[in-house]
Amino acid sequence: MHQATNSILMIRPVNFRMNEQTAVNNYYQKVLKDLLPATVNQKAQQEFDAFVEKLRSFGVEVVVVSDTKELDTPDSIFPNNWVSFHADATVAMYPMFAVNRRLERREDILEELEKNGFLIENIVDYTSAEDEQVYLEGTGSMILDRENKKAYCALSPRADEDLFIEFCEDFEYTPVIFTSYQTVENKREAIYHTNVMMCVAETFAVVCLSSIDDKTERKNVLKSLKEDKKQVIEITEEQVNNFAGNMLQVKGANDELFLVMSQAAHDCLTQSQKSQINRHCKIISSSLDTIEACGGGSARCMMAEVFLPKN
Repeated sequence: MHQATNSILMIRPVNFRMNEQTAVNNYYQKVLKDLLPATVNQKAQQEFDAFVEKLRSFGVEVVVVSDTKELDTPDSIFPNNWVSFHADATVAMYPMFAVNRRLERREDILEELEKNGFLIENIVDYTSAEDEQVYLEGTGSMILDRENKKAYCALSPRADEDLFIEFCEDFEYTPVIFTSYQTVENKREAIYHTNVMMCVAETFAVVCLSSIDDKTERKNVLKSLKEDKKQVIEITEEQVNNFAGNMLQVKGANDELFLVMSQAAHDCLTQSQKSQINRHCKIISSSLDTIEACGGGSARCMMAEVFLPKN
């Protein structure tokens, strides 16, 4: 089992804007007051297209599906929250906190992957948890160490502990549970998605340990990563605010490994952090300023990894 894949699903936005329904607990979102909605969407499309082109130039296989104008889905650009794809030909579908994000789950997207030669044999559907107002937003809420069969989860209104444990039982992962915080107006608030403060790659992990306020939990996360011989590269809360935790390792041409991040994330890393990463793999970065500001998500959130076997 590999930690990184060469195949990525990405959804091209048609109606991108700041989603007022997610802003209640995503403290990274901002309203770009000077820009008309059409301009925001156009800028997001330009950033998206340049990002896809850059990934493809390094040999990453990107399957692009366009969002649809029929539905009001301002966050469709972040598909990793509603779906995950696994090497045993299983697809998991997740319950979403924001009502308008539930419309992002589209069967035709799965059909598109099948048209691209991917095999889907089984769907595990957790979405009925929405009826109980229980949520687990895919690989936003969970960081999967697929090689070592561990799943890391920072509990939040979008990551329910019981449902996370159910996922771990279904997919045979060992759960590593903690709570991660950020300071918002002098108060410690739960970070909405684990993948903004942590990234687990094949031989290293990037993590904001200082966001885990409980010392025992922090020790436990560190111990778990070290057991699997991961080099731990620490980032600060300030860097988390610049999306430095929102990274994903992917495979390019000839299975070469890359760490993908936004330009803002790259620019806020220190020289020492960059050289630590470069010992393991090269960095790919792309400017995602509009997407980050309005969407409150970054490069990692835009890529749903496809581990499904090929026909």
